[in-house]
Amino acid sequence: MLKAHIQIVRAEDEYVPLYEMSFPHIEDATQAVLDHVRHKIVEDMTLSTTEILDPKETKEMKEKFIKRADALIKEYIPHLSDEKRQSLIGLLTQESLGLGPIEVLLQDMNLEEIVINSSKEPIWVYDRKRGWLKSNIIIESENKIYNYAAQIGRRVGMQISNLNPLMDAYLTTGDRANCTLFPISSAGNTLTIRKFARRAWTITDFIEDGSLSLEVAAFLWLAIQYELNIVVAGGTASGKTSLLNVLACFIPPTQRIISIEDTREIQLPKFLHWLPLTTRPPNLEGRGEVSMLDLMVNALRMRPDRIVVGEIRRTREAEVLFEAINTGHSVYSTLHANTADEAYRRLVNPPINIAAALLGSLQLIVVMHRDRRKNIRRLLEVSELIPASGLDQIRIELNTIFKWIPSKDQITQWGKPHRALNDIKLFSAMDDTELEKTLKEKEAILQWLVDNQIKDITKVGQIISDYYKDARSVLKIINYKPKKISENEQSGNHSLL
Repeated sequence: MLKAHIQIVRAEDEYVPLYEMSFPHIEDATQAVLDHVRHKIVEDMTLSTTEILDPKETKEMKEKFIKRADALIKEYIPHLSDEKRQSLIGLLTQESLGLGPIEVLLQDMNLEEIVINSSKEPIWVYDRKRGWLKSNIIIESENKIYNYAAQIGRRVGMQISNLNPLMDAYLTTGDRANCTLFPISSAGNTLTIRKFARRAWTITDFIEDGSLSLEVAAFLWLAIQYELNIVVAGGTASGKTSLLNVLACFIPPTQRIISIEDTREIQLPKFLHWLPLTTRPPNLEGRGEVSMLDLMVNALRMRPDRIVVGEIRRTREAEVLFEAINTGHSVYSTLHANTADEAYRRLVNPPINIAAALLGSLQLIVVMHRDRRKNIRRLLEVSELIPASGLDQIRIELNTIFKWIPSKDQITQWGKPHRALNDIKLFSAMDDTELEKTLKEKEAILQWLVDNQIKDITKVGQIISDYYKDARSVLKIINYKPKKISENEQSGNHSLL
């Protein structure tokens, strides 16, 4: 891997900080040798369609390229140090098989977004702490930007051209890429890459940074365990997909999960019975499209216990989703909305336009919020949907259970859950005392995960699954000692009950 030096500086004539990346200097003679090595390797290697589309074949091809480059550089420049040679191999590999300097930006864990607006201005990056930064990297030509976009497309079987100048794809790393071509983007060709965490977010992260409280996390765990249906709403970059991912880890390992997305974002523990599906746009002839609706209809024939859908957008998709709920499947999805009330109004009005009779099968709306001034993400509210019969039709009432108080940066209990707890009691046959006991156990396990900094998604999933399998053993491991409840507190002791 090519190493680069990164520093963030401020300049008097700039309104935003500068992201300066510098590479080891390469002499002209050395560059000429690298160009020769590149042409020689390209002549020797033949790429099949399988090698382009199959991640395993692509990895093997890259390994062959590196091995061949190493041998040729040793032959042409025999006196190089190992460190210098590895640096040249990294540069050669990134320029030939990768995205050039963008590859280095992809390795920076502090960056969330990488943006190329044209070859006339530097690359912009979004740092998770500092916001937008202007880099010192300029892509040399519009054709180079197009080549990067086309390369990304080929990896996932997509094309971008003058006839099809827009492309929404993803990298093999899971990062999402959006590309546009001139003159649709009048300044030049563009490439926008949204990076996703190399380590999936877990419930430990959400509790530790204050996005969720222990009480909320335990309640949502209980809701997922006993198959309540949940829509996670929020604005752009509020963390709704990350929360959906976190909640899906609470699904018992004995159940089959099918996720349906436009681009792969969901990451679950590998041991779960999970099948991810992604949509596919049509080709240049308008054929071969696989829509979210196609996948949802097909998923119902695959005997799923739980269905996770990336985002609800249109009427027919929402109808299939709620029909799935009414046929015994538990469903989880995201929705662009800033509050629970707004989410409800989006669901019952065009373009989604779901009838209240169908919407009544949804139990919870969980809303995520991003405070842009403080650059923090918080659970804004948890509300349950309570169907109520009117004079001439079914109507839905929202009951807010938890709410975030911005002035205190505190998530508090706002009301008592009614329908959610009644449904959990129906599915689990537990009374209030047993519900209180399991909520306290869940809070203790979650606190133990935070105290012991267990953030790996598979390890977190294993603890949860072990609890389902043998609760007593897990509680013994975390040294949980329940508080004794007096005879006068036999039921309803927990604040939720």
